[in-house]
Amino acid sequence: MLRSTCIAAAFAVLTLAPIHAANAAPALDTKSIESITGLEGSFDKTEQVFKLSKPRDDVKVVVDGWTLPSFMGTGSWAAFKSAGDGVMLMGDTVLFEDEVNAAMSAALKSGLEVTALHNHFFFDEPKVYFMHIAGMGDTEELAKGVRAVYDAVDRVRAKEPKPQAAFGGQIPAKSSITPGPIETLLGEKAQTKDGMAKIVIGRTAEMHGVTMGKAMGVNTWAAFAGSDEQAVVDGDFAMHEDELQPVLKAMRAGGINIVAIHHHMTHEKPRYIFLHYWGKGPALELAKTVRAALDAQAASK
Repeated sequence: MLRSTCIAAAFAVLTLAPIHAANAAPALDTKSIESITGLEGSFDKTEQVFKLSKPRDDVKVVVDGWTLPSFMGTGSWAAFKSAGDGVMLMGDTVLFEDEVNAAMSAALKSGLEVTALHNHFFFDEPKVYFMHIAGMGDTEELAKGVRAVYDAVDRVRAKEPKPQAAFGGQIPAKSSITPGPIETLLGEKAQTKDGMAKIVIGRTAEMHGVTMGKAMGVNTWAAFAGSDEQAVVDGDFAMHEDELQPVLKAMRAGGINIVAIHHHMTHEKPRYIFLHYWGKGPALELAKTVRAALDAQAASK
């Protein structure tokens, strides 16, 4: 009886062993990552993570009147970790204002996700922003995405070594926006003031058992100023997490600049991400891009 039990146990171990091996995460191809990105990385054996670093020491940054070494927080990085049948990527990219949207478009076009955009400092000159990226999939494709982001930044700096202080295009000092076409396009009545027009679209969330909506700040809005021919639009998008990437892609496809991605609340249900933006051009063209982003958001549901 004991002999048969031992044989059965041994058979079970032999049978399960290939299954465990098949489910094991694949080894990271670190040489391929380094070759594609052109950067040397280091492997953390404890967490099984391969990490690339790229200091931003090409532009002098002053924070609070002090020249900031890249060691103090201005280094881009990208980390790779085996996950199931593929690889997970996480990263943070140090950017100046005129680099943000070129880098973001490169990330999105390469199949990476952009998950946050924010600042780390006050009184920094030039202003420094941090764009977080993520991805799941093939090692080489993820590495190509990281390379595309860094190359986009390099192209901006090669064209103009000093970070720019403004977006191109002039905006008339006196506003004269015609609200009707914008209202028709966005499907909402506009608030108007001094020749400007603002559309607000409410959403709902629950926080601490209280339902909140448009008046409590759970809303998407777009404000237009300038003239119908030379306008500026700025605003905010309230999105569920799965809506963020489609909205980003639609806004960037229409040339609207993203200036922040973050949260406004804690413990809300469902969770909301907020995206702030700034765009210049003919008012109706800007409104069409906002409409495209709203459509992309709706389609993602």
